Amino acid sequence: MPPMDFKDYYKILGVEPTADDKAIKAAYRKLARKYHPDVSKEKDAEAKFKDASEAYEALKSADKRAEYDDLRKYGQHGQPFQGPPGWQSRGGYGGGGEDTGDFSDFFSSIFGSRGNGFGGAQGRSAGRRGQDVEMELPVFLEETLSNESKPINFQVPQYNAAGQHVSNTTKSLNVKIPAGVADGERIRLKGQGAPGIGGGTHGDLYLIIKFAPHPKFDVEGENLIITLPLAPWELALGTEVAVPTLTGKINLKVPAGSQNGQRMRAKGHGLMNKAGQRGYLFVQLKAVMPKNTDDEVKALWQELAKKAAFDPRETWSS
Repeated sequence: MPPMDFKDYYKILGVEPTADDKAIKAAYRKLARKYHPDVSKEKDAEAKFKDASEAYEALKSADKRAEYDDLRKYGQHGQPFQGPPGWQSRGGYGGGGEDTGDFSDFFSSIFGSRGNGFGGAQGRSAGRRGQDVEMELPVFLEETLSNESKPINFQVPQYNAAGQHVSNTTKSLNVKIPAGVADGERIRLKGQGAPGIGGGTHGDLYLIIKFAPHPKFDVEGENLIITLPLAPWELALGTEVAVPTLTGKINLKVPAGSQNGQRMRAKGHGLMNKAGQRGYLFVQLKAVMPKNTDDEVKALWQELAKKAAFDPRETWSS
């Protein structure tokens, strides 16, 4: 087959081979605006616009860029390109399958089929690894303490042999929530993502743990917080209250003279940590006033105020 001229896509875009995705995108946009056939009066504007578009198409995808970088070691811009030994015999030129539009034969020789290009026994596997799938998984706090499996459904992309996305399928799994899992943690399930192309391995499934809001508990790391409403006299005189936990109730003794906003803690009633131990349940005391009081109750409050002779703002005077 006739040799093709090698294209240095970094040189076409005017960026270094170490440029990040942001720099590559910015360079492409600049050239696209400059050479767009509808607005540019530059000589060879259409050809330069196509070159820029082709370069961006090759470098914007991590997979394509990695494949191109492997080949770039064997060519110089504008010089005939043959590729490394065995490259063409492994399906390099005109692999077909992926729609490469108006791009050059050089581009089509690399990316014409997602499973072709530089690789095989001497390079990467001829097959393509399947795409990873990521999904947010809502988890109830109670489920973090359970050993039972949780059923999940998620969408998995399906590709044809040319690497083109053709459909999505729904996949079902039963997963166990790992002990000590944290809100926002990313869990990898190997091989549960999209199927590979051309015999490649499956991608992975990543679950992003999202704790569902609980009606009673707030979360602080491995600890839980619950607000305990108390009448003013319960704070003053002390009391014993059955306090909810994730697994039942505990009897909590509130000492006489406790303060509004004070925290008490119960060991071993929080969330599980990585070491298999549970954190604390912090019980925050909150004084709650009666909504309705009749004249008799008000009179008792007034009598209490006189007898207590208590000034909560005493420190202000000093």
